[in-house]
Amino acid sequence: MKIEVRKAVKEDMPAVLRLINELAKFENEPDAVELTVKDLENDGFGDRPLFECFVAEADGKIEGMALFYYRYSTWKGKTVHLEDLVVSEAFRGKGLGGALYAAVINYAKEQGCKRTEWVVLDWNTNAVEFYKNSGATVFKEWRTVQMDEAAMEAFCAKTR
Repeated sequence: MKIEVRKAVKEDMPAVLRLINELAKFENEPDAVELTVKDLENDGFGDRPLFECFVAEADGKIEGMALFYYRYSTWKGKTVHLEDLVVSEAFRGKGLGGALYAAVINYAKEQGCKRTEWVVLDWNTNAVEFYKNSGATVFKEWRTVQMDEAAMEAFCAKTR
């Protein structure tokens, strides 16, 4: 099997969305994806792209992707946030995930970033062990905090 990792282009977004939906099923959230191909095309390839993406092809077909964007740390400066890295179930364990991971880390280093960060579910022990073995630190004391659209609306209504 020939593996090639490259920067995604607009025409890759249907395959990227397919992988995002596959990830949602893996994470037991099959109905959580609201995003469309058009959203990905507009948000990733407009005048001010909100994300960048690498895709991994196996024998010419996209079977993995890593979507990331820049963040700014008040302590470190420019960083990269890896939002999602997913490989089609049939291609897991064949090197695509590692190749995508390496592409993101190398890209961040080449861009002068001081840190690359991401979130991993605690029950995804294979991923946790992979990250630890690569030299990454998996923090136990930090908590991810989110406010969804309904909560933002309620908060804004109270603070207007």
